[in-house]
Amino acid sequence: MAGATRTITINAPIEKVFDVITDYDRYAEFLSEVRKVSTSQRQGNTVQVHYEVDVVKTIRYTIKVTEERPKRMSWTFVNGEVMKDNKGSWTLEPEGEGKTRATYNVEMALGMLVPKAIVNGLVDNQLPKMLEAFKRRAEAL
Repeated sequence: MAGATRTITINAPIEKVFDVITDYDRYAEFLSEVRKVSTSQRQGNTVQVHYEVDVVKTIRYTIKVTEERPKRMSWTFVNGEVMKDNKGSWTLEPEGEGKTRATYNVEMALGMLVPKAIVNGLVDNQLPKMLEAFKRRAEAL
């Protein structure tokens, strides 16, 4: 299991950041590795989110998201190709002057046939890029 936690300050209010994080259907507009996202089975504050992402190869997977507006969004793994587990969260804290401190945590386990370098590459390279993309998106809206 590879894991990482990163924190970033976003120059946007917490509600707006939460809206961007939970607008799953629009991820492909600003996250280059995301090919397609759809949602299903929404019940109250939980929803299944189905991803098709392109990282070395195209991978499809589904997570179950729990939204705790406006401070937290967390997920657990439902199923997917290559992946054995994927869980994590976004935790948002107001930082004054319309800023938000966003902490992203992810733990991922990929199948035995996936080289560890790919797993580490996802965490070390994709994660900072992804956080910057969310920051730019929230600040631009």
